[in-house]
Amino acid sequence: MGRLAQSVSSARNEPPLYSLAGIGAILAGLTLVTPFAFQAGGDKAFIALAIPASLLTLAATHVAEHSATKRALWLILGLGIMLRCSVLLFDPLLSSDIYRYLWDGRVQASGINPYRYFPAHDALAHLRDATIFPRINRADYAVTIYPPVAQFFFLIVTRIGENVNVMRLALLGCETVSVILIMLFLRRMQRPTTRVVAYFWHPLPIWEIANNGHVDALAIALMLLGLWVALAGRTVRGAVAIALGALVKPYVAPVLAAVWRPWDLKMLLAVIATVALCYLPYLSVGWGVFGFLTQGYLTEEGIISGDDLWVLSVWRLVFGTHRGDVAAYAAVAALVLLFMVVSAARRQNRTIASCLADTNMLLLVVLLLLSPNWPWYFLAITPFVALCGNAPTWAVSIGALLLTKEVYWDFHIPKMIVKSVLFGGFLLACAWSARQAYLKQVARIA
Repeated sequence: MGRLAQSVSSARNEPPLYSLAGIGAILAGLTLVTPFAFQAGGDKAFIALAIPASLLTLAATHVAEHSATKRALWLILGLGIMLRCSVLLFDPLLSSDIYRYLWDGRVQASGINPYRYFPAHDALAHLRDATIFPRINRADYAVTIYPPVAQFFFLIVTRIGENVNVMRLALLGCETVSVILIMLFLRRMQRPTTRVVAYFWHPLPIWEIANNGHVDALAIALMLLGLWVALAGRTVRGAVAIALGALVKPYVAPVLAAVWRPWDLKMLLAVIATVALCYLPYLSVGWGVFGFLTQGYLTEEGIISGDDLWVLSVWRLVFGTHRGDVAAYAAVAALVLLFMVVSAARRQNRTIASCLADTNMLLLVVLLLLSPNWPWYFLAITPFVALCGNAPTWAVSIGALLLTKEVYWDFHIPKMIVKSVLFGGFLLACAWSARQAYLKQVARIA
């Protein structure tokens, strides 16, 4: 009877597994043809393939939840690895940031502070080559923008090898840590570990980490590690890990609110000490230690003027541009984030699921308010399509692909239109989720 029941159970689980394999096969085909389509049609061809691939990942997530866990996991992990190996065969398609990583590592290895000179400065002429230097963006005017923990990483990795593949493999190592932590979180919340497919097959991390090689992979790994450690009861250690992640990419910083308790001065002091110690080796340049972030990037990205802040842009379309509206927007945005931070920190019945939900929403609101112009800034929310799986997170992670743009492509859809689709979709998804939650509550009362 036991064997018969096992056979019946296995037969029931086979159809979802076959469906998952079919979705994976189509997804693999789309991924494999993308580089060639990009060469022929540029970023528009890339988007035309990446959006369907992300929708297939959404479908795969629903199917994977009902598949036999062990077999489905082998399929999910095997295909995810294969997809990453395939995109590694091509040079970075949509970003040249990785060449700056290699350059910063080389500069540090020569004993020079990376925040002191821009790459084309005469003082660095002896470090130039024909492979890395010609591909560095903003080489003739911008010092590095990357914070100190990212710089430590660049130095360590480039001592192994100063080439794109070594750096990308190191970042894939960081992503491996993230995938393991996602699965551990899912198991801890008693959810199917097969939900990891939502992250591992998602085209955003496949292209932005495995192909373009963005250092956000390190920030995400440190963020998830910090959350895991903090939720295991070691709050200060977890906060230090999250702070290290914020010193790779600053937008990770709000995640600290999810593990902080009001008046927890020990954690606050540990974070401050971590930041100070990490910046210490680079303080020979004084305030220049903040690099291009404060020396032009905020202006270049339309944040100082407010032109690329989507919420403010919508406001200006309706009410017009007024003097001081950027400062007013910054004040309101700060109050919104402060309210969310305090609400998350003061939550009484804190569970893993609620902590991750708070973290997810904090990151989504930060992205809404800052309205980044580049898709890799949205990588931080991709683990939450697996961990939380709500409609707003899916909407933003898929919509972020619309921001893909080839640096030298002549025609682009206006950013205002693209961001309206992206963040408008997010707000609609939030409204739909709120309505579903309300209907469930009404049903329970009835």
